[in-house]
Amino acid sequence: MILDFKQMKETIMPNFKGGEKQMAAKMYADEKNRIMLNRLVPGASVGLHTHEGNCEVIYILEGGAKVLYDGKEMRIEAGQAHYCPEGHEHSLINDTEDDLVFFAVVPGQ
Repeated sequence: MILDFKQMKETIMPNFKGGEKQMAAKMYADEKNRIMLNRLVPGASVGLHTHEGNCEVIYILEGGAKVLYDGKEMRIEAGQAHYCPEGHEHSLINDTEDDLVFFAVVPGQ
């Protein structure tokens, strides 16, 4: 199967998971996984949330951001991945002046 994100419509999700501004996403979802190409403009964030019944892998394609993970703050940049296992909490904050573009996979819908 090929997922062609260039052909997918971008969906705007205001205040995603309680975050600031909005997240733009191109998504594929089935009964087993959600696969997304996401974009956060400067100042936008994914709100702090806990993964219950699933986990998430985020791979940064462009830009950099602040990650809050289980109460700790760290930096992430293009070429790096963040993994949030089930039962843990995280947030992604674009605190830069450039768009943050990232690929996210959430298995076990």
